[in-house]
Amino acid sequence: MENQTVQQTIKERGAVYGDFGLYAQIAQELKGIIYLYGENLDGHQLEALEMMCVKIGRILSGDPNYDDSWKDIAGYAILGGNLDKGNDDE
Repeated sequence: MENQTVQQTIKERGAVYGDFGLYAQIAQELKGIIYLYGENLDGHQLEALEMMCVKIGRILSGDPNYDDSWKDIAGYAILGGNLDKGNDDE
């Protein structure tokens, strides 16, 4: 029963995110660019960009109108840029 539930979840996610193999390939290629040029990034910036690559991969391989992926990218941009902390200069 549990395996059947996992298979159902994979099928449901695939309808929105597209083929896992394709979006994984897209995400890994994007991450390769980040690793090549991102030597000045700190850990949370790197993680935020990596997560954005996953979301971009899902957008390109799946439903580009699924707004949750776009919201996630916006959220990771805020976190990666420390924009959620407020600005003491204001």
